[in-house]
Amino acid sequence: MIKRRIYNWPCRNRTLCLGNHTLIMGILNATPDSFSDGGDFFDCAAAVDRALEMADEGAHIIDIGGESTRPGAEPVSAVEEIRRTVSVIEKLREHSDIPISIDTTKSEVASRAVEAGADIINDISAFEVDAGMVEVAADTGAGVVLMHMKGAPQTMQDNPVYTNVVDEVRAYLKQRMDFAAQHGVGRDRLVVDPGIGFGKTTEHNLSLLRSLPLLAESCAPILVGASRKSFLGHLTGREKPADRLAGSLGAAAWAVMQGAHILRVHDVIQTCDICRIVDTLSSGDT
Repeated sequence: MIKRRIYNWPCRNRTLCLGNHTLIMGILNATPDSFSDGGDFFDCAAAVDRALEMADEGAHIIDIGGESTRPGAEPVSAVEEIRRTVSVIEKLREHSDIPISIDTTKSEVASRAVEAGADIINDISAFEVDAGMVEVAADTGAGVVLMHMKGAPQTMQDNPVYTNVVDEVRAYLKQRMDFAAQHGVGRDRLVVDPGIGFGKTTEHNLSLLRSLPLLAESCAPILVGASRKSFLGHLTGREKPADRLAGSLGAAAWAVMQGAHILRVHDVIQTCDICRIVDTLSSGDT
């Protein structure tokens, strides 16, 4: 197992320790059309209940999104995204102090979400879609996740091509980290995500997972989001996302052993159990 570097991750008014044990980011899609659970938590009350359930199951962070980023998904307006997410954040914050991440590419949404109580901005475009996002991140002090994506959700799986996917993703994430730092977002506030499934074939995804130690050389914590992704279905023959639990857990265990600090997942309680075993075996604790 790769020995993880320890980081202290400032996220507004709190600091999360990354590396002593794996942090689990529970996925909460407040959308009608996400690839795995679209519509299940579209209602505000149902979304809050699910967030609290994930916290009870062991999640360390709740990642709330109001716009599906599945392949082929259509974009929604900032107004609609705010309507879907901000009330959930406000209600969740009334019941829990768990760190909250807003999954958005829009600066207006991020700003409103942080105002409502979010601590982290998870931008799949790494500040490229909305020029104002880096300013929001700098001004609010939020923790930031910068992800690699080739193309846009509408087209990203239309025959993505790389000369060397690992080198290109590494270079891109370094460039976006430099951009963030140049615009007032401290490097200690940055986590990077190789973007499994975002403009990648099955082979691209496998190459990135095999090369997580190389990505860790970027001197930033690593987040991996492989949960229920289609490449797991291709490998296991499981067509329905909900049937990909075992594959997701296999990818999670591998990612942790290769140095991932955070896992973004649908199946919180099962992933927590897997990570507890891997973390315990690697540390020598009992």
